[in-house]
Amino acid sequence: MRVLLLEDDDALRSSIASVLRSRGDAVDEATTLAEADERLFITDYDVAVLDRTVPGGDSAALARRARADGVTTPILFLTALDGIEQRVAGLDAGGDDYLAKPFAMAELLARLRSLGRRSASVQAPVLTLADLAVDPAQLTAQRGGRTLTLTAKELAILVYLLRNAGRVVSRTDLIEHCWDEDADPRSNVVDVRMRLLRQKLGEPALVHTVRGAGYVAREPDAEDARPVVGGDPGTA
Repeated sequence: MRVLLLEDDDALRSSIASVLRSRGDAVDEATTLAEADERLFITDYDVAVLDRTVPGGDSAALARRARADGVTTPILFLTALDGIEQRVAGLDAGGDDYLAKPFAMAELLARLRSLGRRSASVQAPVLTLADLAVDPAQLTAQRGGRTLTLTAKELAILVYLLRNAGRVVSRTDLIEHCWDEDADPRSNVVDVRMRLLRQKLGEPALVHTVRGAGYVAREPDAEDARPVVGGDPGTA
């Protein structure tokens, strides 16, 4: 998932972002309402985690404005404002969930998984392609019954490809959904990660390069079952 995290407490924000990134999520951090406002309206996030009281005002106003403008990103309010009236106000403003501080990280992750499943970009709890099965919630991948050892980033890439199976996914798509805003689109970071991922997936190939366009995940055919000579078939 790509997550927008609005939190002005540096230590807390860093802790949450670190845990999310360790799971393969891409996290864009904001400390003020203005920063979150800019990011939410120009980036397609899978979920937004918003502190209520931050420099610049109350993020409930941001949620209300986002909903009025047609932004459908699921919103979780994470805040010390835990009174019933405040919870109701947050949900009425357009929030999808509300978690009061202090909180357990396990509960936050569970709530984010729940919101992620509601997101239009999420299609199935377990994603399959040929003999490959990936469980985004459990962060596991198996092929032919064999467990694959993937990094968090490799798993995030694979999940995105499988959710778009049969459709060509560009490098820009991958960077926008699997990396945060600090990723350099001019670097070869996507190619490197993709090459390692395809090596781990093995043969016959399930992820293919479409020259000049990007990558596509699709069922293997007779041509794919032939041995590949020389390693990676090239870059798009």
